[in-house]
Amino acid sequence: MRIGLTGSAGTGKTTLALTMAGTLGVPVLHERMRERLRAGFSLHALTRAEHRALLRDDAEDLEARAAAAPAGFVADRTPLDFLAFWLCNGYAADDPAGTDAFAAQARAAVAAWDLIVVLPWGSLPLEDDGIRYANPWHQLHAQTVIEGLCRRWVAADRLAFLPDTVREPDGRCAWVLRRAQAR
Repeated sequence: MRIGLTGSAGTGKTTLALTMAGTLGVPVLHERMRERLRAGFSLHALTRAEHRALLRDDAEDLEARAAAAPAGFVADRTPLDFLAFWLCNGYAADDPAGTDAFAAQARAAVAAWDLIVVLPWGSLPLEDDGIRYANPWHQLHAQTVIEGLCRRWVAADRLAFLPDTVREPDGRCAWVLRRAQAR
Protein backbone atom coordinates (compact mmCIF):
# COMPACT_ATOMS: atom_id res chain seq x y z
CA MET A 1 0.00 0.00 0.00
CA ARG A 2 1.04 3.55 -0.77
CA ILE A 3 -0.66 5.62 1.90
CA GLY A 4 -0.44 9.37 2.39
CA LEU A 5 -1.51 11.08 5.59
CA THR A 6 -2.51 14.71 5.38
CA GLY A 7 -3.78 17.45 7.64
CA SER A 8 -2.56 20.57 9.35
CA ALA A 9 0.21 20.59 11.93
CA GLY A 10 -0.56 18.73 15.13
CA THR A 11 -3.14 16.30 13.76
CA GLY A 12 -0.98 13.24 14.53
CA LYS A 13 0.33 12.43 11.06
CA THR A 14 3.83 11.40 12.12
CA THR A 15 2.66 9.31 15.06
CA LEU A 16 0.13 7.52 12.88
CA ALA A 17 2.68 7.06 10.08
CA LEU A 18 5.13 5.41 12.48
CA THR A 19 2.40 3.14 13.89
CA MET A 20 1.14 2.14 10.46
CA ALA A 21 4.59 1.60 8.97
CA GLY A 22 5.48 -0.70 11.85
CA THR A 23 2.26 -2.66 11.35
CA LEU A 24 2.65 -2.90 7.57
CA GLY A 25 6.43 -3.35 7.49
CA VAL A 26 6.94 -0.45 5.07
CA PRO A 27 9.03 2.72 5.34
CA VAL A 28 7.79 6.07 6.56
CA LEU A 29 8.35 8.93 4.15
CA HIS A 30 8.91 11.74 6.64
CA GLU A 31 8.27 15.39 5.98
CA ARG A 32 11.67 17.07 5.50
CA MET A 33 10.63 20.38 7.07
CA ARG A 34 10.33 18.91 10.55
CA GLU A 35 13.96 17.79 10.37
CA ARG A 36 15.06 21.25 9.23
CA LEU A 37 13.13 23.03 11.99
CA ARG A 38 14.56 20.73 14.65
CA ALA A 39 18.03 21.61 13.36
CA GLY A 40 17.31 25.34 13.83
CA PHE A 41 16.14 26.29 10.35
CA SER A 42 13.97 29.42 10.19
CA LEU A 43 11.32 29.78 7.51
CA HIS A 44 11.17 33.48 8.33
CA ALA A 45 14.68 33.93 6.95
CA LEU A 46 13.53 32.93 3.46
CA THR A 47 12.36 35.26 0.74
CA ARG A 48 9.05 34.46 -0.93
CA ALA A 49 10.91 33.10 -3.97
CA GLU A 50 13.11 30.92 -1.75
CA HIS A 51 10.08 29.56 0.10
CA ARG A 52 8.31 28.77 -3.18
CA ALA A 53 11.41 26.92 -4.37
CA LEU A 54 11.61 25.01 -1.09
CA LEU A 55 7.96 23.91 -1.34
CA ARG A 56 8.50 22.70 -4.92
CA ASP A 57 11.72 20.92 -3.94
CA ASP A 58 10.07 19.20 -0.96
CA ALA A 59 7.15 18.05 -3.11
CA GLU A 60 9.53 16.68 -5.77
CA ASP A 61 11.65 14.99 -3.11
CA LEU A 62 8.59 13.29 -1.61
CA GLU A 63 7.49 12.17 -5.07
CA ALA A 64 10.95 10.70 -5.78
CA ARG A 65 11.06 8.87 -2.44
CA ALA A 66 7.57 7.47 -3.08
CA ALA A 67 8.64 6.21 -6.50
CA ALA A 68 11.69 4.57 -4.90
CA ALA A 69 9.50 2.55 -2.49
CA PRO A 70 7.84 -0.04 -4.76
CA ALA A 71 6.87 -2.27 -1.81
CA GLY A 72 4.76 0.54 -0.34
CA PHE A 73 5.09 3.33 2.20
CA VAL A 74 3.27 5.56 4.63
CA ALA A 75 3.94 9.28 4.11
CA ASP A 76 3.28 11.89 6.78
CA ARG A 77 2.59 14.51 4.10
CA THR A 78 1.32 14.40 0.52
CA PRO A 79 2.23 16.51 -2.51
CA LEU A 80 -1.13 18.25 -2.09
CA ASP A 81 0.04 19.51 1.32
CA PHE A 82 2.87 21.45 -0.30
CA LEU A 83 0.42 22.93 -2.81
CA ALA A 84 -1.84 23.92 0.10
CA PHE A 85 1.06 25.70 1.82
CA TRP A 86 1.83 27.43 -1.50
CA LEU A 87 -1.77 28.64 -1.73
CA CYS A 88 -2.01 29.63 1.96
CA ASN A 89 1.06 31.83 1.53
CA GLY A 90 -0.45 33.63 -1.46
CA TYR A 91 2.11 32.36 -3.96
CA ALA A 92 -0.54 31.79 -6.64
CA ALA A 93 -0.72 35.58 -7.00
CA ASP A 94 3.08 35.78 -7.35
CA ASP A 95 3.36 33.01 -9.93
CA PRO A 96 0.13 31.88 -11.64
CA ALA A 97 1.91 29.79 -14.30
CA GLY A 98 4.12 28.16 -11.67
CA THR A 99 1.00 27.45 -9.63
CA ASP A 100 -0.63 25.71 -12.60
CA ALA A 101 2.45 23.52 -13.04
CA PHE A 102 2.76 22.81 -9.31
CA ALA A 103 -0.93 21.84 -9.06
CA ALA A 104 -0.65 19.51 -12.06
CA GLN A 105 2.45 17.87 -10.58
CA ALA A 106 0.79 17.37 -7.17
CA ARG A 107 -2.37 15.91 -8.73
CA ALA A 108 -0.36 13.50 -10.87
CA ALA A 109 1.77 12.40 -7.92
CA VAL A 110 -1.14 11.52 -5.62
CA ALA A 111 -2.95 9.73 -8.44
CA ALA A 112 -0.37 6.95 -8.03
CA TRP A 113 -1.08 6.56 -4.29
CA ASP A 114 -3.55 3.97 -3.02
CA LEU A 115 -5.09 5.94 -0.18
CA ILE A 116 -5.00 9.52 1.11
CA VAL A 117 -6.19 9.88 4.70
CA VAL A 118 -7.16 13.31 6.00
CA LEU A 119 -6.61 13.62 9.74
CA PRO A 120 -9.03 15.90 11.59
CA TRP A 121 -8.14 19.38 12.80
CA GLY A 122 -8.72 20.03 16.51
CA SER A 123 -9.07 16.41 17.55
CA LEU A 124 -5.69 16.37 19.33
CA PRO A 125 -4.22 19.22 21.39
CA LEU A 126 -1.92 21.44 19.30
CA GLU A 127 1.44 21.37 21.06
CA ASP A 128 3.65 24.43 21.17
CA ASP A 129 6.84 22.44 20.73
CA GLY A 130 8.91 24.98 18.84
CA ILE A 131 8.45 23.00 15.62
CA ARG A 132 4.77 23.51 14.83
CA TYR A 133 3.18 26.91 14.50
CA ALA A 134 0.81 26.68 17.46
CA ASN A 135 -1.84 29.16 16.33
CA PRO A 136 -4.94 26.97 15.91
CA TRP A 137 -6.60 29.40 13.44
CA HIS A 138 -3.56 29.32 11.19
CA GLN A 139 -3.74 25.53 11.30
CA LEU A 140 -7.49 25.56 10.54
CA HIS A 141 -6.78 27.70 7.47
CA ALA A 142 -4.21 25.17 6.23
CA GLN A 143 -6.58 22.31 7.07
CA THR A 144 -9.45 23.74 5.05
CA VAL A 145 -7.23 24.27 2.01
CA ILE A 146 -5.81 20.73 2.32
CA GLU A 147 -9.30 19.25 2.63
CA GLY A 148 -10.54 21.25 -0.36
CA LEU A 149 -7.66 20.10 -2.56
CA CYS A 150 -8.19 16.49 -1.50
CA ARG A 151 -11.92 16.63 -2.21
CA ARG A 152 -11.28 18.15 -5.63
CA TRP A 153 -8.34 16.05 -6.81
CA VAL A 154 -8.35 12.70 -5.02
CA ALA A 155 -10.81 10.09 -6.28
CA ALA A 156 -13.48 9.36 -3.68
CA ASP A 157 -12.53 5.67 -3.48
CA ARG A 158 -8.96 6.65 -2.53
CA LEU A 159 -9.86 9.39 -0.02
CA ALA A 160 -10.72 8.82 3.63
CA PHE A 161 -11.50 11.29 6.40
CA LEU A 162 -10.45 9.90 9.78
CA PRO A 163 -13.22 10.53 12.33
CA ASP A 164 -12.26 13.02 15.03
CA THR A 165 -13.45 10.56 17.68
CA VAL A 166 -10.61 8.14 16.86
CA ARG A 167 -7.60 9.57 18.70
CA GLU A 168 -5.27 6.78 19.87
CA PRO A 169 -2.53 5.71 17.42
CA ASP A 170 -3.50 2.02 17.46
CA GLY A 171 -7.18 2.84 16.94
CA ARG A 172 -6.30 5.21 14.12
CA CYS A 173 -4.09 2.58 12.53
CA ALA A 174 -6.85 -0.04 12.73
CA TRP A 175 -9.37 2.41 11.22
CA VAL A 176 -7.08 3.24 8.28
CA LEU A 177 -6.28 -0.44 7.66
CA ARG A 178 -10.00 -1.29 7.62
CA ARG A 179 -10.59 1.55 5.17
CA ALA A 180 -7.68 0.41 2.97
CA GLN A 181 -8.94 -3.18 2.90
CA ALA A 182 -12.43 -2.00 1.96
CA ARG A 183 -11.09 -0.49 -1.26
